Amino acid sequence: MGDRNPTKKSKYHDENGGKVTGVVVLMKKNLLGVNDVAASVVDRVDEILGRKVALRLISTSTAVDPDSSAESCRGKLGKTAYLEDWVTKITPMTAAATYNVTFEWSKEMSYPGAFTIANFHHSEFYLKNLTLEDVPGHGRVHFICNSWVYHAERYNKDRIFFANQTYLPSQTPPPLRGYREEELENLRGTGTGKLEEWDRVYDYDVYNDLGDPDKGSEHERPILGGSTEYPYPRRGRTGRPMLSSDPRIESRIPLYNSLSIYVPRDERFSHLKMSDFVAYALKSIFQFLAPEFKDLFDKTPDEFDSFEDVLQLYDGASEVTNVTLLEKIRHHIPVETIKELLRSDGEKTYNFPLPQVIKEDKDAWRSDEEFGREMLAGINPVVIQRLQEFPPRSKLNPELYGRQSSKISEEHIIHNLEGLTVAEAIRNNKLYILDHHDSLMPYLRRINTTAAKTYATRTILFLKEDGTLRPVAIELSLPHPEGDHYGAVSRVCTPAEDGVEGAIWLMAKAYVAVDDSGYHQLISHWLNTHASIEPFIIATNRQLSVLHPIHKLLQPHFRDTMNINALARQSLICAGGFVEITVFPGKYSLEMSSMVYKDWVFPEQSLPGDLIKRGVAIKDSSCPHGVRLLIEDYPYAVDGLEIWGTIKTWVQDYCNIYYKTDEMVQEDPELQTWWTEIREKGHRDKKDKPWWPKMQSLKELIESCTTIIWVASALHAALNFGQYPYGGYLPNRPATSRRFIPDLGTPEYEEMKLNPEKAYLKTITSQMQSVLGISLVEILSRHSSDEIYLGQRDSPEWTADTEACKAFERFGERLKEAEQKFIDLNNDERWRNRSGPVKMPYTLLYPSSEIGLTGRGIPNSISM
Repeated sequence: MGDRNPTKKSKYHDENGGKVTGVVVLMKKNLLGVNDVAASVVDRVDEILGRKVALRLISTSTAVDPDSSAESCRGKLGKTAYLEDWVTKITPMTAAATYNVTFEWSKEMSYPGAFTIANFHHSEFYLKNLTLEDVPGHGRVHFICNSWVYHAERYNKDRIFFANQTYLPSQTPPPLRGYREEELENLRGTGTGKLEEWDRVYDYDVYNDLGDPDKGSEHERPILGGSTEYPYPRRGRTGRPMLSSDPRIESRIPLYNSLSIYVPRDERFSHLKMSDFVAYALKSIFQFLAPEFKDLFDKTPDEFDSFEDVLQLYDGASEVTNVTLLEKIRHHIPVETIKELLRSDGEKTYNFPLPQVIKEDKDAWRSDEEFGREMLAGINPVVIQRLQEFPPRSKLNPELYGRQSSKISEEHIIHNLEGLTVAEAIRNNKLYILDHHDSLMPYLRRINTTAAKTYATRTILFLKEDGTLRPVAIELSLPHPEGDHYGAVSRVCTPAEDGVEGAIWLMAKAYVAVDDSGYHQLISHWLNTHASIEPFIIATNRQLSVLHPIHKLLQPHFRDTMNINALARQSLICAGGFVEITVFPGKYSLEMSSMVYKDWVFPEQSLPGDLIKRGVAIKDSSCPHGVRLLIEDYPYAVDGLEIWGTIKTWVQDYCNIYYKTDEMVQEDPELQTWWTEIREKGHRDKKDKPWWPKMQSLKELIESCTTIIWVASALHAALNFGQYPYGGYLPNRPATSRRFIPDLGTPEYEEMKLNPEKAYLKTITSQMQSVLGISLVEILSRHSSDEIYLGQRDSPEWTADTEACKAFERFGERLKEAEQKFIDLNNDERWRNRSGPVKMPYTLLYPSSEIGLTGRGIPNSISM
């Protein structure tokens, strides 16, 4: 931001030259981890010996650097200046440190558009920003850096940072263009070699790092991406060596070293984020701890005996003595994790808070109304569809899978349609379906050879006059025992409350919840947010300069995502990882998500596009967001459309500042290369699809950027931060099932008649899986202490453009208004689906939140 009187003379310079002072804000290495006293001492010795931190300003003057060739036309480099008082300044342990720097200045230097920095200390530091005061003719100039700077020998050239101006490529001052292009080349890397801790390279690779065949055939997993059989978005390349036994497979790093997995250095978690996330690292070594949980429940090993028994998890019954565990894991985990074990905040590692879904009423989750409501306001409200033909039909290839159409008949549901026929109910948009049949059936035979035993499910729901959804039939299907081509073997369950029929109905709903939990975790959550957004992050850093307006628009929405995804590949979604342990598809989990990716369509990732695709909304230009909901009381969609519209207005206001015509979009080389790379490299297996926006108009740019921001912020928040509030109580959202509905005449059937609770708990997730699963979703549902939410930025000086800042302020105000609107809706008793029988208001799309487990808040990015 410029000074109000930029022409005033500083005491440090006159009209011919002089000095310009600056203030550098940085964090030393010892502040960001274990207190590294040795590093601090060595850095002071470096200073005494003349190995300092050197900076040089780069001018936007037409004067050319005498050291450069005439063709390069690079801005003039100023004389070297050094950070002052490094030896004598005591670094605070609770905040960043500030250092003065004094630059020599001459009038031909003009505006300083960038600066270089070389660190000759042994230790790296985190450079936050540089501020110049009283630059002649320009006043105050601010540089946002937010980057780790390692020893100069780690780089081919000095690091460069640009002032917080915004330029399209064609508008960039000519003396800066070479630096702009060179920085992008550095970030793209060479495409070869192992990438190290200090590297800043963004590159693509397939998911060839999930399996570890050297450990045996049970650890083999298919390569995802790069084939028509297993298409997938690309991930960030690490360059780790390939296995000698299979040169297609990338080697893995040891589990205990998970936190050091490569991502570009500036994509790694901040100190505060890492401190909060270390608890997750504890969960990642659960296999070392498993025996300690064997004696937690005394009656039946590995089984809960009643719902009351499950509730003991939340009363401290699962508390483990940390000292006992410490000796076992001391040699297997990083120092940061040891510190977490010894945390003094009073929160025990395995002491679970009561999930919101059972806070007000311990039994309401069992009701049919709540079962239906969670499809509209739970943690996976993005799958339910309007039923448009009856009975439902399968899209599976009949030559491979035989007849897969539904066995649900009108007789099964007619008595629950409030007097309507099925045809009338369909015509009046009253029938809906949660369909987990086609996505699961091709894998079901293999899944059921493992410890998991489950069904492919179809659930038909009726929209009642009071606005609630009620299940009227659940179809449970298995592959034909004589072969897939014989079709499915199905049974249809209908609502019942008492007796054995009531027990079977509750179990049928559990199988639906199991299927939906798996689909939620693998498809809705992982594939459609985490995995699908990573190529956009890589392409943005490779092809859009930090000076580019679209880079500045999108960058906050990419924070921490590559790091969380890398950790997921290391310990969550890999062979034998926690997803395979806790979610029913097991070893087929990621392979199954690859099959669903075949139907991924970018424009349908927008909220209006998704709602229309699922038939729960229709286009209507008279409605505020161009669509009309067919389920009026649909909390996720109602709140989501409000957030979508707010994001789109902000994106439109912002893009209109820089692009006045469609031709400006077409003629922006960085933008066009960025969009081409997203299609041809990032989502390469989809590159030839006709639905990709052509990026030839401002409208396409606005819609595409709105979709990217929506997916990275609000969609992910809606799918992630309710995991513990709804799924922390496993009977409500079981992640796996271990046996089928018992047959008449068996001992299991008799047990189901006599003790339906015990039979239910023997069917769903076991004790051990429950403790692990609850531990995991508790961590994933928490907001860290350094979270930055939608409508916020990490710096108020993210751009020097006043118009853009004002547009962003309006965006923040609209989000506050939206949140108040949601609060008012939750307080209006007309909207029964907003709280439901469990009395749990829908808050997942409230933009703001506090730290911790809140069940609300929209972070800017997929940061957990």
